[in-house]
Parts: sequence; structure tokens; C-alpha cells
Amino acid sequence: MTILITGGAGFIGSNFIVYYLNKHPLVKIINIDKLTYAGELSNLKEVENHHNYTFIKGDICNRELIENLFKTHNFSAVIHFAAESHVDNSIKSPNEFVNTNVLGTFNLLDVAKNHWMIAPQKKKHTHLQSRFLHISTDEVYGTLGNEGLFTEETPYAPNSPYSASKASSDFIVRSYFHTYGLNVVTTNCSNNYGPKQHDEKLIPTIIRKALNNENIPIYGDGKNIRDWLYVEDHCQGIDLAFNNGVAGETYNIGGENERNNLYIATMVCEILDDVIPKNQSYKKQITFVTDRPGHDFRYAIDASKIENELDWKAKENFETGIRKTIDWYMKKYQK
Repeated sequence: MTILITGGAGFIGSNFIVYYLNKHPLVKIINIDKLTYAGELSNLKEVENHHNYTFIKGDICNRELIENLFKTHNFSAVIHFAAESHVDNSIKSPNEFVNTNVLGTFNLLDVAKNHWMIAPQKKKHTHLQSRFLHISTDEVYGTLGNEGLFTEETPYAPNSPYSASKASSDFIVRSYFHTYGLNVVTTNCSNNYGPKQHDEKLIPTIIRKALNNENIPIYGDGKNIRDWLYVEDHCQGIDLAFNNGVAGETYNIGGENERNNLYIATMVCEILDDVIPKNQSYKKQITFVTDRPGHDFRYAIDASKIENELDWKAKENFETGIRKTIDWYMKKYQK
């Protein structure tokens, strides 16, 4: 089997490639990544010399490139991570998000459909099992109040250009299943954390600013709540959805670890106080800054579908996962 993985030099994609090649060493992986600021080849140093791994620098918006890759490698699967994903950046430059997340996803789907299928609802006999797995986000569901959880049946209500672009891509994926019979599965995950995440994201920012003796910026009052998922738990969920998921279905993957931003900043500081103490607590560096426009209050996922149907369960709770995460970033930032 040869799999096309898109965006595999990013945070989740790179963790997944390392995880998947360790678990399935006979599978061939072709990783295409544009290497924007969020892509980093050093994330893949564990597998860069693996005989079944190949990296190609390229843009999923380049239709001719995608078509040529399908002709050359005859992919039997696509696992689609590639996306612009930072909400603040989507507020400033929404066009990049629409191009990559909407047009790029359409290109991949359409080329896969043309390569794998003879006609709507009729697959080539050589591609009866070929599958397109689309990685999405819980942000497509909008925001929650103090109660309730996102399920696979929650109506979409995206509130940022980022989440709107991901919602659009989800709907295009859905349409290719219902119209053409393309074998697709979608996963919607909660906030990931762990090794290899880009410095701009919340948890790396807290750790980096703390260690650099800088102000730790927290939006608004710090009460915005996210459901935190350790990246390796997410990788295991993607593996199960890809190999065992039902075509046309969506699976929500969440950590069942709701924490607000102030709690996270405080906990990181307390751990650092313990492992690298200084003359005053790192908590003194926490600073509240003007809130993000349209900042969703709370995300939380009901992961019971993937737990019950595919036997997935998050192994890490936030308090164990954050210690592993801090250990990794301390090595990175203290070089």
C-alpha cells in the first residue's frame, strides 16, 4: 500500500507519520508539504532515512503536481492533514485559508476520484478499498456555553475564517461520498498538544515565554475552555478511523480534558517552578491581553462514537500529557 499524506511536516502530520511507520513499516508513505512557516522537516528526522518514506515539497493547490503524483505512485489512500490552522492568522489573511483548506482539499478529492473511479458509484477493480481520510477540527461546530458537548450530529456554525474554511472542506468531502461514492472518512478533533507543535500555539508560547522571562500573554480573562487531546492519542484515533472506520462517516476525537487557558498557564508555571525554580514564580509573568475578535468560549467533544465503534480511548489525561510536553519543549528551548 502507498499512502499520500499531505501536510506531514506539520505538528499532527509529522507525529502521525512517525507513529504510523513504526506500527506499519511495510506501508509506503509519500509526504507532500509546502513547508510554510508551520512545516518543519526536522519534525521527521526519526524517519527521514526510512526506506518506505519519501518527502516531496509541493502545494496541494497545484493540480498538475497532484495528478502527476497519483500517476507515478498509484496511491491507494490519502490522509489529508494539510491546512492553514491558526485562527489569528485567518483573521488577518483569510484568503490563504480559503485557498489551502477549500481549493486544496477539492484538488485532492477530485484527483483521487478520477484516479480511483470509473464513474459515480463505480470503483475501479484495482481501487475497491482506496480511501480518503480528511482531518478536520471541532471548531466547525462553533462555540458551546457552559453545558453540552459536540457530537457528530451537532450543526455546523463556524465563527472564524479558519473554521469556516474547514467546514467548507468537510462539506466538499461529504459531497464526494454522496455524489460519487468516493470512500471517505472525516475526523474532527479537539485542541491537540504535545511535541513538535509550532511555537505560535498556546502551550508552546506559555513554555517559551516563561523560560525567556517574558510576559505570558493570555486572551481576555483566560476563562475560554478547550478540550485538550494529546497528539499521540489523536494519531491512534486517526489510525483506527483510517483502517476500521465506516465509509461516509465522521468520527469526533476528543481528549475529555476540558481546561481553561488560565488553568493551563498556571499549571505550566507550577511545573516549571518545580523543575527549574527561580527567585519568584513563573506565574508572575502571566499577563492578560486584549481578547481575540470572535473568540469562541468553549469547545468540548463527545468521543463516544469512536470509543464505542472503533474501540479508541485517550491514554493521556492533561496532567500526564502536559509533563511530557514540557519536557520536550525544555530540551528544545534550552539548547
